[in-house]
Amino acid sequence: MTYTAPEIAWAPLAPIIIVLVAGALGVLIEAFMRNVALRRMVQLQLSVLALVTALFAIVWQWVAIEGDGVVVLDTMIYLDRQALVWQFLLVVFAIGGVVLFADRNREGEDAFTPLASVAPGSSEETVARAKGLAVTESFPLAMLATGGMMLFASVNDLLFLFVALELLSLPLYILVALSRRRRLLSQEASLKYFLLGAFSSAIFLFGVALLYGATETTGMREMLGLYHPERHTMLVLGLFMVLVGLLFKIGAVPFHMWVPDAYQGAPSPVTAFMAAATKAAAVAALLRLSYLVLYRFAWDLNWVIWTVAIASMVFGTVLAIVQTDVKRMLAYSSIAHAGFILVAFAGFSPLALSALPFYLATYGIATLGAFAVITQVRELTPDGAVGAEATRLGQWAGLGKRSPLLAGAMSLFLLSFAGIPLTAGFVGKFVVFRAALEQGAWPLVVVAVLASTAAVFFYIRLAVLMFFTDAPDDTSPRVEVRATGIGRGVAIAAGIIVLVLGVLPSGALNIADEAGVLLSPPVVAGG
Repeated sequence: MTYTAPEIAWAPLAPIIIVLVAGALGVLIEAFMRNVALRRMVQLQLSVLALVTALFAIVWQWVAIEGDGVVVLDTMIYLDRQALVWQFLLVVFAIGGVVLFADRNREGEDAFTPLASVAPGSSEETVARAKGLAVTESFPLAMLATGGMMLFASVNDLLFLFVALELLSLPLYILVALSRRRRLLSQEASLKYFLLGAFSSAIFLFGVALLYGATETTGMREMLGLYHPERHTMLVLGLFMVLVGLLFKIGAVPFHMWVPDAYQGAPSPVTAFMAAATKAAAVAALLRLSYLVLYRFAWDLNWVIWTVAIASMVFGTVLAIVQTDVKRMLAYSSIAHAGFILVAFAGFSPLALSALPFYLATYGIATLGAFAVITQVRELTPDGAVGAEATRLGQWAGLGKRSPLLAGAMSLFLLSFAGIPLTAGFVGKFVVFRAALEQGAWPLVVVAVLASTAAVFFYIRLAVLMFFTDAPDDTSPRVEVRATGIGRGVAIAAGIIVLVLGVLPSGALNIADEAGVLLSPPVVAGG
């Protein structure tokens, strides 16, 4: 008996391989490079270089791709133009996140604890801070999470999808726990995220097992061809459980309980990366599952999409109104946006294939920019040292006078979240609602419009605080706004993109339409 070695087409996997290899090299750098300052610089340069290289590789694949795509690893991975669009977005979000990881305050401290393995407030932590130690593991962890997200957006096999899910999730659980300030809050958020994530992963895997029992395959494209009507109930139940696992990652109601705590407790650069990239990766996977399998069972499962979408929009909007913390307000805003995203899935319109990548692009860029601004607004201790981020709404009063540029950028992001015309968010919501209306889901669009209208209140409230409210003289603790910094640069860059996409709506719509490539059977490349 002879063994035949499998043939694997490695070239289509180049962007993913580049990112994952950079993450592995980062782990080795952590083990062997002792100088903290040098290690931090090498990790940053390696991460940015790998991500930029992966970005060019994705563009090269888009130009060189033949037909509808290629099959890799014996149909387990399908690399079509839809997958490349999502990979491009994920790498862009990762670049923004990694750059924010490198931001420091005027005292030279970044957002991460100097020693994650000790108890908060312990003498060991104090000594580590005095010695200038730094947790540079955040860079390889971000790279491994990004590689998992890129796989998550490309795989066709549900069991492989679970592997990608764990690869993207485990580094995020760790990153959430690494905040330099408010360590207990950060660790509590990480524990909640981990426990709820473990439950959702178990539900997802149970659903995969049921689907295998019903169809004798875990491949999405092959599943319908092996469908047996007598196993209909088992298949629908399996699809429902897989859907629950994906909705957890999107942060939709009632699978949202981790979102407020994780957003508030995590370091803001991690929150920015996680909020933009994780939601995009989950939507990419749900989009592929929907248009390969779920559409056939629309009668059985469409009610789930409608119910979760309405609950997310209403619940997220109402609770965001009563928040007094900026990060928690944006967390509940993201839950409402999860509902807006699900509106596009109503009826499984082909327009959703273009609407969703564009919507996640506008939302992700604005999210990166908003949290970049948050990193620049800091509390001051009584002795004038830089403290934690100033996230209470009252601390943002008068920000427009102290830093008009940052306040203007934040207002632009808030208006984009609200979907105000002349912002990218307006175009994003327009294409999502258009996709739903094409399939007659006008009641869902009415709820979405009403929720968007109500959401304007808490977005405008923060803008009014920044520009039309004076900071109280007895503010305690005092607040400092940085005039320079990496976060400021990320916020300005994100603001320019949001503004350009908003003031050129016809060009933005053309970009969205060109990105929507139907998921049809691709060309086999090998393996």
